[in-house]
Amino acid sequence: MNITSQQYDSVIAICRSLFINKMKDYGSAWRILRLPSLTDQIFIKAQRIRSLQENEVRKVDEDETGEFIGIINYSIMALIQLELGIVEKPDLNVEEATLLYDEKVKWTKDLMEDKNHDYGEAWREMRLSSLTDLILVKLFRVKQIEDNKEKPLVSEDIDANYQDMINYAVFALILLKTIK
Repeated sequence: MNITSQQYDSVIAICRSLFINKMKDYGSAWRILRLPSLTDQIFIKAQRIRSLQENEVRKVDEDETGEFIGIINYSIMALIQLELGIVEKPDLNVEEATLLYDEKVKWTKDLMEDKNHDYGEAWREMRLSSLTDLILVKLFRVKQIEDNKEKPLVSEDIDANYQDMINYAVFALILLKTIK
């Protein structure tokens, strides 16, 4: 599992760097996004990944990497929004946003390590398409919870679903590096 931890950190370092650079370019404009808007952004990325995986012909010469990175970063933004709430105008500087980003990553990585221990790294034997499908399932669950406007009766809350999407996307990026 030590290799998984190192690979996880390597993937997150790439995602974090992009997040920081976009914060420098755009500030925290994303802070005005309501959770359903963030969920929809993640959904668009997951649908594009599925499309790339299913279509033999690609009109744009890109692989799934950028979309999985987007799923990770948008899911972290959603976790931050869940904690802080939405605002009317951007309110975080790069340092504040990065601290929150790191906090959510640590919390999510801790969850991954616990689950990875219990599941015995089963994800390493999964197909990339299965990880994509699991992300889509989580998205449909989040959409249903958002539409219900209530806490789930017996299921995980929204934050756990975002964490799972982050972890599935990290696993996918690790597998993509292994595949290449």
